Amino acid sequence: MIRTSRTAGRRKLACGALLVALALCLPQATLAGSSSRPLGVVELFTSQGCSSCPPADAVLADLARSGDVVALAYHVDYWDYLGWRDALGSPENTARQRAYAQALDNTSIYTPQAIVNGQRDMNGARRDRIWSALDGMALEERGLRADISIEDRGDSIVITTGTLAGDGTGSAGTTVNAHVVLIDFTPQQSVEIRTGENRGKTLDYWNVVNGMQTIGMWSGAPKSFELPKAEVMKKGNGCAVLLQVVDKKGRPGPILGAALLAP
Repeated sequence: MIRTSRTAGRRKLACGALLVALALCLPQATLAGSSSRPLGVVELFTSQGCSSCPPADAVLADLARSGDVVALAYHVDYWDYLGWRDALGSPENTARQRAYAQALDNTSIYTPQAIVNGQRDMNGARRDRIWSALDGMALEERGLRADISIEDRGDSIVITTGTLAGDGTGSAGTTVNAHVVLIDFTPQQSVEIRTGENRGKTLDYWNVVNGMQTIGMWSGAPKSFELPKAEVMKKGNGCAVLLQVVDKKGRPGPILGAALLAP
């Protein structure tokens, strides 16, 4: 699908050859864990027991393949009673969705729900609304404002953060109170659904979150973390890092920076 809304800089790319070069280099730079800043973060809350979710799962797969979005799938467990226990679901993922609902003043949770940059929620099957939110937040400086790199050193993972960019008023070096969140994910997985609303289907899932942990705090200044690879990533999996503001009640807020490392 052709996206009609892109960032201002991308709208100026009129040369076909340049567009092709950009398309070829973006996924490689992002997946290699370089300091290239993604356009944004999309977190999809989904379930194998939800008949409305497969279209949203397909949208997330396209986002993941685009190379300029950190796209993550959180399978929840509250639809398991409908007849199919989500093989990828967890109460921790459901807890994260409920925390977002509290932070965004939503009265309920639902699937498929997409959270963009920790700040806006929408139907995860609405590709147009997701891209519009990503582009609009980038133009309004409500997108990602910090660079992160992830380096795989064999036995360890090294995460390096940059500084926080200005807040749109001309200031820079703003002090923040953000968590450094490390996420282990399975890049791609197919599941045969035998019962429930999606019975008889074999569905493909991308960037399925297996677990997440806060590994430190970030105040907006350059910082680095080195962690044993075996303790933070399952063999063959990828990892993502989010710099996310968390309020005094522990609820997730705006994501200021993100990076992804594929296996």
